[in-house]
Amino acid sequence: MTDLKALSDEMTVWRRDLHAHPEFGFDETRTAAFVADKLRSFGLEVAEGIGGTGVVGTLKRGTGNRAIALRADMDALRITERGQAHYRSQVPGTMHACGHDGHTAMLLGAAKLLAEEGGFDGTVRFVFQPAEEWGKGALAMLDDGLMQRFPFEEIYGLHNMPGLPVGHFETRAGPVMSAEDNFEIVLTGLGGHAARPQSGNEVLVAACALVTNLQTIVSRRLSPADIAVVSVTELLTDGTRNALPGLARILGDARSFRPEVSAEIERQMRVIAEGTAMAHNVTAETRYTREFVPLINDATLVEEAMAAARTVLQADHVKVAVEPMTASEDFARFLEHVPGCFVFMGNGESSAPLHNPDFDFNDAGLLPGARYHAAIVRRRLPMA
Repeated sequence: MTDLKALSDEMTVWRRDLHAHPEFGFDETRTAAFVADKLRSFGLEVAEGIGGTGVVGTLKRGTGNRAIALRADMDALRITERGQAHYRSQVPGTMHACGHDGHTAMLLGAAKLLAEEGGFDGTVRFVFQPAEEWGKGALAMLDDGLMQRFPFEEIYGLHNMPGLPVGHFETRAGPVMSAEDNFEIVLTGLGGHAARPQSGNEVLVAACALVTNLQTIVSRRLSPADIAVVSVTELLTDGTRNALPGLARILGDARSFRPEVSAEIERQMRVIAEGTAMAHNVTAETRYTREFVPLINDATLVEEAMAAARTVLQADHVKVAVEPMTASEDFARFLEHVPGCFVFMGNGESSAPLHNPDFDFNDAGLLPGARYHAAIVRRRLPMA
């Protein structure tokens, strides 16, 4: 049997090494090489360069012909780390502020555990994905033939959750995380001297009105039964302190759980942008793109995941999440091809929030995560 304390210590070393050397999406060359080297040392078949910098490890046991996949994300964020741990980021302006270093380390730990102990009959694909943060990595792997080259019937993933105690587990059937749409509205008028607003058609007042008007999409133009968020995140102009701008860009994102709601948000946004622009005698151009699809868990596999979690965690620590989350996750792209389940595991009640310069993955969560991964494999690929 594997020495779990030694495995936990080893995963901690891996995780801190990865934390010190973060890489942005599709630049994860060192991380991918690290992952591939570890997987080969465990005796797995390894394929590199899938969808750019993705890695797939394959582990087979017995004669079973079923295959399932476990997925971890590898990329970091363009955030400057504020923490002072000895393993803090050595890459200026880039850090693991979302815990993907921990996700990668715990999946490596699960691969080692399963390679040493077995306990299943079939094939496991260990999918290490690039570029999750900007929603392109899963699509890149799928476009590179992931499903054809490394077929599997189900897929499982997890994410650490600040505020949830270590060793606690949550998931739910159906909608779990939202779609993310991005928008940019460009207002164009005629700028001029700040002392003579009547001489042009400046856009800043129009832009401020539009930012306010966009809030009515959720409050007044969608059904209260639908969950949606419209957030303006940037307002940029070409003006200066004593000049009224002639161009303004409004950028932001929208979250929803159904395609019909996404389509209505876009339609209403275009109507409001054009109407507001017309009222201020300027023009508006709206660009609207869909970056993430909703993450929808399979109900049967949620029950299986929760049952697996109860074999390695305290039963009363395994709970159904009450509400879906309006953050987004490109694990959802895999669920367009096969059923699966995405879960959350605690990063500690005192953890800094995700995407925060003080965030750090809690190493105490590595072993529970690795053991959960192994448990779902053994449950879904049982010995004959």
